[in-house]
Amino acid sequence: MGKSLSYDIAAILILTLLLISTVVRKLTNGMSNRMFLAFISLNWLAALFDIWAVSLDNAQSTSHFALYLAHTGYLVIHNLTVPVYALFVISLSDTWHKIRKNFIIQFILWAPLITVSAALLTNPFTKKMFLVEGGYQRGEWFFLIYAAISIYIVFVIVYTIYYRELMTLSKFCAAMSYIPIGGAAMLVQMQSPSTLVEMFAAAVSLLVISFGAQRPEEIVDSDTQLMKYSAYASDMKRNYYNKKNVDVVMLNLGNFSEINAMMGYDFAMQVLSDVVDRVHQANMVSGSKADLYYLDRGRFRMVFNEKDRKLAEETAEALVASLMEKRDYNDLDVTLQPIVVLARCPEEIKDFKMLMTFGMDFHQKVKFEPRVMHVNEVFHKGLFEIQGNIDEIIEEALEFKRFQVYYQPIYSVEKRKFVSAEALLRLFDPTYGFISPEILVTAAERSGAIHRIGDYVLEEVCRFIAEGEFHSLGLEYIEVNLSVTQCMRVNLADKILGIMAKHRVSAEYINLEITETAASHTQEIMAENLQKLHRAGISFSLDDYGTGYSNIKRVIQLPLKIIKLDKTFVDEQDNPKMRVVLKNTVAMLKDMNMEIVVEGIETQEMLDFFAELQCDFIQGYFFSKPVPKPEFVSFIKSYE
Repeated sequence: MGKSLSYDIAAILILTLLLISTVVRKLTNGMSNRMFLAFISLNWLAALFDIWAVSLDNAQSTSHFALYLAHTGYLVIHNLTVPVYALFVISLSDTWHKIRKNFIIQFILWAPLITVSAALLTNPFTKKMFLVEGGYQRGEWFFLIYAAISIYIVFVIVYTIYYRELMTLSKFCAAMSYIPIGGAAMLVQMQSPSTLVEMFAAAVSLLVISFGAQRPEEIVDSDTQLMKYSAYASDMKRNYYNKKNVDVVMLNLGNFSEINAMMGYDFAMQVLSDVVDRVHQANMVSGSKADLYYLDRGRFRMVFNEKDRKLAEETAEALVASLMEKRDYNDLDVTLQPIVVLARCPEEIKDFKMLMTFGMDFHQKVKFEPRVMHVNEVFHKGLFEIQGNIDEIIEEALEFKRFQVYYQPIYSVEKRKFVSAEALLRLFDPTYGFISPEILVTAAERSGAIHRIGDYVLEEVCRFIAEGEFHSLGLEYIEVNLSVTQCMRVNLADKILGIMAKHRVSAEYINLEITETAASHTQEIMAENLQKLHRAGISFSLDDYGTGYSNIKRVIQLPLKIIKLDKTFVDEQDNPKMRVVLKNTVAMLKDMNMEIVVEGIETQEMLDFFAELQCDFIQGYFFSKPVPKPEFVSFIKSYE
């Protein structure tokens, strides 16, 4: 009775479908995808040769040439699949650059393959690996195949465990599944040579790897078919971890958001598709094999491995030239604003967090020029180090009490004295020095630390008000800022009232200042918070009035006592049209019984102008910049 071909035929069917699926799902770019494709292809060929060899055996063929060719072809290709599997595992950890520099690992990878291949190719003459005369029989050197497989399996296990941190759990488990499945099949076939299950087991394990380690929905953007943000982040984090040198061409379309907003989604997708084609073309024309990514909102990345770094600038220049060519979209001429920056990592951008922070919005910080910019032209190392480490800076500041509350005095035009002050947060880090409040607040809102910071500021203000010195200064209240995130905190009102009660500070001494941005959020929680605080007697100021979010309906609806005119009113006061706007704005707010604070006053002329407009309060560097509490107290006393 001959050997059954059922398992081999099933393996061919599975592997054929897997090949088609891999190509259809566009899993052909990137080293790990290419190695996986080679892995499938070799197993497909091995199964084909196995079917041919077994068919000849079953037919009791007398053609020794055909028998040797079929069995040798099967064993040589099958012998290749295991080292290719090892290379695939290496590609998942993206440590090729380390392999090239390590002679021992290269020896482990190539010596068993070369030894077994040489033994198989010379077998027709030596007859040491197998015989076909009188039927297929294994030779005395056949153990070399199992020895080579064992070496590769041990290598894969050790290597995978060593670089475990560079793989997700699903990739790790999927990649390792090949070993127990293949090992079990090998044992079955050794015990029962007529049961040809090895190729079927290989096909099944490849299916497991395909679903566990090669899932395109995790790494491929559906709109562009390029790898997406999560894949870029994962790959770049791994590059930094491996100390791998790469060049990154960063393309941010400066006007993509405007195109999307004005022309709509379908039109923006048409533009996006054209840009993708140009990115592919630039990559192809330069002869590079850069990995291509689409992050979102018109942001693309091309990552060049160490051996292709010399092509990065040439490709970037070709890309800029291509994107500057006008194209018609639905009979409309659209001029793109491709802002392209070339970065050498890690030489110019030293860590992953700094890279991601810089790449997010560099197009908003530079003037558009149709050329390739180098990272040192737009990358301010100190600033991005702060942005990259801001979460740790904030946590340390909270832990070691590094935050400070500064006060900027507010002058009453009618009373001709200082009647209040705005409390402002400041942070001086021992490593980075002064941290910009804009960076600080944005990061704190994102991380949630803004609530603890807000509590700290209010505590400090309440301590100051509770002191006898505050009342001796003749101050009426202190303004405390609330961010957007704080306003949407579920227990905000209770927290604020609790802190005030703890320090026995009555509501008349606290004025809560919300920004126009916060006011533009019509969240139910925010409205409940503001109303509860208003009922408790706390007054509110609206900051930044006139910055573009201004809406009279909000001014009417919110429980506001004070409106703070934005500094833009001050900066353009000499403009005749602005003077008309100012005159009518002040008159309207006064008719609504609102008090008006003008921010950013720096000269006597400015002070006189807004005093004549009957604005109530003046705040600015003309009197004082924000200063620590002791200096503030001394300043107020000096004006008594």
